[in-house]
Order: sequence, then C-alpha cells, then structure tokens
Amino acid sequence: MRFLGNLIWIIFGGLLSAIGWWCTGLLWCITVVGIPVGVQCFKLSSISLCPFGKEIVNEGGVGSFLLNVVWFFFGGLEMALGNLIIGALLCITIVGIPFGKQFFKIAKLSLCPFGAEIVKK
Repeated sequence: MRFLGNLIWIIFGGLLSAIGWWCTGLLWCITVVGIPVGVQCFKLSSISLCPFGKEIVNEGGVGSFLLNVVWFFFGGLEMALGNLIIGALLCITIVGIPFGKQFFKIAKLSLCPFGAEIVKK
C-alpha cells in the first residue's frame, strides 16, 4: 500500500515538490549562514518525495527550539498553513483523505523542522 501511495503521490506532484525543495536547499546552502536552513529544505524534500511509510520523531533540545522559533517567523508559518489548506481540501473527498493526512504530516514538519527526524515505519 505504501508503494502504491508513494507512486500516485510522485505522479501527481510529489516529484515537483521534492525538486522544488531540493533547489531551494541548494540556494540556501550557497551562504554559510543559510546552511542550516538548506539542510531543513533537504529534509522536507525527502518527505515530499515519498511521505507514505515515514514518521516524524521530534528529538529537539533548547538549540532546536530557538532555531524553530526563528524558522516559524521567517517562512515556517506560511509553509505550514499552505500544507494545512491543501490537506484540508484533499480531505473533502474520501479518496483524498490519505493524501490529506500526508500533507498534515508535512505541515507539522514544515512548522518545526529543527530537531525532527524522519524515520521509516
């Protein structure tokens, strides 16, 4: 089921989303100050490509909390709201509910990516 879900996800926009996150991560990594943000963009790229069968585990400390506060005000809130809206729209239909749940998972990660790990189930 995970394979089929990920295949449908990739065909209908997951690949484009992952490529977008990957390019954004490369642009952030050009500067030394932007490298932590670029690494988080790569993390979002990996879950945007194949979200089915993956979980997010938060293992952050004080440093992660402070970075997440900065992230929240400089783009995290907008990204999370966008993913929440798309997830809510997908949940209107029964067929879209599994995909909406994945967007909710990505919204959670895009709100607080520092200190979060993506693990396979």
